[in-house]
Amino acid sequence: MSVVPRAELVEGDDGRIRCAWGAHDPEYRRYHDEEWGTPQHDPVRLFEKVCLEGFQAGLSWITILRRRPAFREVFHGFDVERVAAMGEADVERLLGDARIIRHRGKIEATIQNARATLALEVPIDELLWSFASPARPAPPTTFADVPATTPESEAMSRSLRKLGFRFVGPTTMYALMQAAGMVDDHLSGCFRARNAVPASVAS
Repeated sequence: MSVVPRAELVEGDDGRIRCAWGAHDPEYRRYHDEEWGTPQHDPVRLFEKVCLEGFQAGLSWITILRRRPAFREVFHGFDVERVAAMGEADVERLLGDARIIRHRGKIEATIQNARATLALEVPIDELLWSFASPARPAPPTTFADVPATTPESEAMSRSLRKLGFRFVGPTTMYALMQAAGMVDDHLSGCFRARNAVPASVAS
């Protein structure tokens, strides 16, 4: 049985061992347990992830996660057609809404990304998943094993930029790939890791 640092894996009060980032805050824990790394193919949720990962740039993900209900409200549940129809008056209104991230460029990018999505020749889920990383033979052991970008995320970023998407840099797209389950970065020993080798937590 391997032993991993407590700093990277934490045993919860439910007896489950988790990646440390998802072990404490209740909302992060739910997100870690139920969403992050779970393969997502729903086109609406994938469009949402593209936009929210863009909003996250320069911020912590928990900041976005706690505001996600408000984002969903102001962007019409991330219905692509309704978001694409938004205009300057909507941008100005959202810049005054303290429930979301009031960043003009990111708000405008969400509207532009909806328009770019409508212009795609293939469904957005098919496009994004065409860049999915090859499955690893084993989960990463430490956070140091988790990259910030990969050739796949760089290729996804280049493709989306050419198609008119904004705030879709390679680091942001790798975060999308992690969140949508295109790559599994739950650490070895985490109960969510695929092909995981059971691990105990060092004292």
